[in-house]
Amino acid sequence: MPAAGKETSDVTASSDYLHKLFNLDGLTAVVIGGTGVLGGAFAEALGGAGAHVVVVGRTLKTDADTGKTIVDKIIDAGGSSEFVKADSTSREDLEAIVAHLKAAGRETNVLINGAGTNSATPFFEITDEEWDNILNTNLRAVRLACQVFGKDMVDRGTKGSIINIASLSGVVPLSRVFTYSASKGAVVNLTQNLGREFAQYGIRVNALSPGFFPAEQNRKVLTPERVESIRNHTPTSRQLGDDPRSPFGIPSELAGAVVLMAAPNAGSFITGENIVVDGGFLSMTI
Repeated sequence: MPAAGKETSDVTASSDYLHKLFNLDGLTAVVIGGTGVLGGAFAEALGGAGAHVVVVGRTLKTDADTGKTIVDKIIDAGGSSEFVKADSTSREDLEAIVAHLKAAGRETNVLINGAGTNSATPFFEITDEEWDNILNTNLRAVRLACQVFGKDMVDRGTKGSIINIASLSGVVPLSRVFTYSASKGAVVNLTQNLGREFAQYGIRVNALSPGFFPAEQNRKVLTPERVESIRNHTPTSRQLGDDPRSPFGIPSELAGAVVLMAAPNAGSFITGENIVVDGGFLSMTI
């Protein structure tokens, strides 16, 4: 049986090793869409890893209230955070965040593009307005942020990390979310192109494709029949709440992937990738 002193030493060595790999100490992470269910989890994960987290949400009062709650959680856990109101589809608002950070003596090291919207409108009923609105939020906003923050990283010589939130539906066609799927497929393609384009500057660009994680934007498409179909296609269905075979992930289960992609040491050779966290959904065939 190992001596108590050796056990303590081993634990310390292990902790030091993991900290060296995954710490974000002294870095600033901007989380656009940080007031959403998943965006809030991303913000808390980055704050827990040591980053100063800028939680970016819309100008609605509900977003401001949620943003404050997330900021308080990060600070209460010993981290550093602030909330900034911005429209993710506005270049001027995004440039204002860059200017705000510069005035505070900070620069963006990690950017998460996590704003999103969804719709279950049948294909023949999709209007031009709905199509444009979803692509504006899910795709145009990602392009804008990558331009604004990416250019700032290049100009400053920052070797940063950009994480674009895609979706399982951008990898395989899922019924009822036509416009959303098209927008997320484009996000994956844009990510791969920027991974190649930005590599010369030491900036890594990756996508994260969550599987089925209950969030406000997708609750309206989760009918009982659809949930049962997802359950039968997800090998890691397990007890969650009152559901003995839940096919859904919980937001904190995305934390490891986010920190891996953000961390300059652990993620240093990862770029142009789309990391899928789906409980094995894509591995199922029959």
